[in-house]
Amino acid sequence: MPAQAAMSAEELAKLVQNPVGNLISVPFQSNTNFNVGPLSGTQNILNIQPVIPIDVNKDWNIITRTILPLIWQPEFARGQGDTFGLGDIQLSALLSPAEPGPGGLIWGAGAIVQMPTNTDDVLGNKNWGLGPTAVVLKLEKGNPWVYGALFNNIWSLSSDKQGGRYNNFLLQPFLNYNFPGGMYLTSSPIVTANWEADSSQRWTVPLGGGISKIFHIGKLPVNTQIGAYYNIVHLDNGANWQLRAQMQFMFPK
Repeated sequence: MPAQAAMSAEELAKLVQNPVGNLISVPFQSNTNFNVGPLSGTQNILNIQPVIPIDVNKDWNIITRTILPLIWQPEFARGQGDTFGLGDIQLSALLSPAEPGPGGLIWGAGAIVQMPTNTDDVLGNKNWGLGPTAVVLKLEKGNPWVYGALFNNIWSLSSDKQGGRYNNFLLQPFLNYNFPGGMYLTSSPIVTANWEADSSQRWTVPLGGGISKIFHIGKLPVNTQIGAYYNIVHLDNGANWQLRAQMQFMFPK
């Protein structure tokens, strides 16, 4: 793995912070949400998120990102029991320049599709969905700061199946500060809005952050992360805070 051996921990850390970087990776991200539902249960969502870049030509890449959620859903009524299974898979593809622009500006734009793959009614929606997605960030060589944002909005393509119509927005700003040795501080809250809901039940807005570190298993680089987020705005039956832990296996091209 000559590419992996040649890259320093600092370079790997910067590379993994670029959502449209030329990097094959497989993150396993665990999101534990506390005080969910009328019984204040604990929900866990394990997102398996393979990222695969495709070279179009020397100037352009397509970055594919799949989110496969395994959900442990707490009961919402006594005696209902917990539910575990697969949620709705999301697949996005973003076209991005192969080289950063002036000042380290990087961007990508494309489409995201939501597939009705849920194994139980409480874990998702049976209508397919489609919408735009984009990312923009600033990543300069020699600058410890990396910042930017990713967004998408998904509309259901039908409304007559289980779960009905949906129109969901996601915004994930991120701000990272890198230290020597492949360690960095990170804040990447996931802000969501359900445009079909009443205004008082529309938004989830977290605030928080965490710490990440690059280490190696043999020659394989691995990015680890732990963080916590408090939802300063949340739904009546939504979580009020979240613990996020991630292990990301990296395969630089």
